[in-house]
Amino acid sequence: MSITSIDNGGMQASVGDRIRVHSNAVGIPERTGEILEARGSEGAPPYVVRFEDGHESLVYPGPDCEVLHHS
Repeated sequence: MSITSIDNGGMQASVGDRIRVHSNAVGIPERTGEILEARGSEGAPPYVVRFEDGHESLVYPGPDCEVLHHS
């Protein structure tokens, strides 16, 4: 598994990759979800993500996000 963060000059993901959103507040856990769709060109954001609690959201990743690429 490899990890890409937005600090690496851009983010790219594929369907099935996971995205981790780190918390920037004490007491709020990070969130992890599965990327269902990449709406940008060639795997670029935004992403449709299904989070662990089951809800789906359109995500424009910021510096607190990283993609966990599946093998």
